Amino acid sequence: MKREPEAFLKEEVKNLYDNHLNWVIRHLEVGSKPHSIVDGKEVLMLNTNNYLGLASHPKIIQAARDALDKYGIGAGAVPTIAGTFDLTKQFQEHFAKFKGVEASLLCQTGFAVNQGVIPQLVGKGDYVISDQLNHGSIIDGVRLTKATKGVYAHNDIGELEKVLKKADSENARRILVITDGVFSMDGDMAPLDKIADACDDYGAMVFVDDCHGEGMLGNGRGIVAHFNLQGRVHVEGGSLSKGFGVFGGTVAGSKDLCEFVTNKSRSYLLSTAHPPAIVAANNAAISVVETEPEHVKNLWINTNYFKEKLDNLGFNTGNSCTPIIPLIIGDPGPAQEMADTLFREEGIYGTPIVFPMVAKELSRIRVQMNALLTREDLDMALTAIEKVGKKLKII
Repeated sequence: MKREPEAFLKEEVKNLYDNHLNWVIRHLEVGSKPHSIVDGKEVLMLNTNNYLGLASHPKIIQAARDALDKYGIGAGAVPTIAGTFDLTKQFQEHFAKFKGVEASLLCQTGFAVNQGVIPQLVGKGDYVISDQLNHGSIIDGVRLTKATKGVYAHNDIGELEKVLKKADSENARRILVITDGVFSMDGDMAPLDKIADACDDYGAMVFVDDCHGEGMLGNGRGIVAHFNLQGRVHVEGGSLSKGFGVFGGTVAGSKDLCEFVTNKSRSYLLSTAHPPAIVAANNAAISVVETEPEHVKNLWINTNYFKEKLDNLGFNTGNSCTPIIPLIIGDPGPAQEMADTLFREEGIYGTPIVFPMVAKELSRIRVQMNALLTREDLDMALTAIEKVGKKLKII
């Protein structure tokens, strides 16, 4: 039998397009700002993780330029061999103080943190318990472990307690509970205070992936600061590419945790370190959040205004309580059509979110607020969204 090794690719891609499950990749021709040029078209950006607008902040850009002049482009090696600059040490000490913990570690990405750290924290004889709607990077990290796996219904503390009790009854050596801080598709928050309380009773380790909470919650410090849980959340995973506007992943917690990750996480050990300009920019971004509180304040002013208007128009925004505001439409076809119409006819760039990111029947456009959006920007976007929503009979 002669096989056509790549024939399945064309069939799979056709199936994606036929079912409106394909992703459209568009290209920015200037920086990540509220007003951008995408595929040659001037648009208002409502789909960026750059919540505070720091990707274009002059102090952060200047820090990167200065480091580029002094250190050059590349790191030259993985962090443990010859790729760790004094800049990295400065950032890690600064970030730990910012987070209110003993130590932190600069890692390659938030995805790499979950893929590299989770399988090292638990193994055979242990239990790992995960929220049903956790990010795909958490799911992949959990799959790599040899631990017994448990899942609890989204933000359901009663069900979490049942799984904890089961793990305890089976004499698990270690128990690890993992949750997103802010759920990136729905914009709701984990009840981290209640999760910590439940875990206390069983001596379970708490791991929060706060990639979308940092920069927006707790005066920019994230969900642990929001709930004042320092010392009760054992692992904070994070991202510098969202609220902080730069790039990279982080681990924050005890000195023992960071030493452990440094020596055990394969994604950390086997990936080249960040370019020095990026490290310097990350450090500057933390300083900006510390010294310029207006960015977080503006983000929440925009969020509260925009969400109230969308709700009044009749859109389904789910359980969002953060600057991530989903317009839940239902079938993937109408979600893609609305996003495409907004882009082509109204100059509003919002991304349709379809399966496997969300369930097929919960397809949506994910709107994300930005501290740099003006009231005029928001009103223009609301007018366009209302117009297209009515045209397509979504509202």
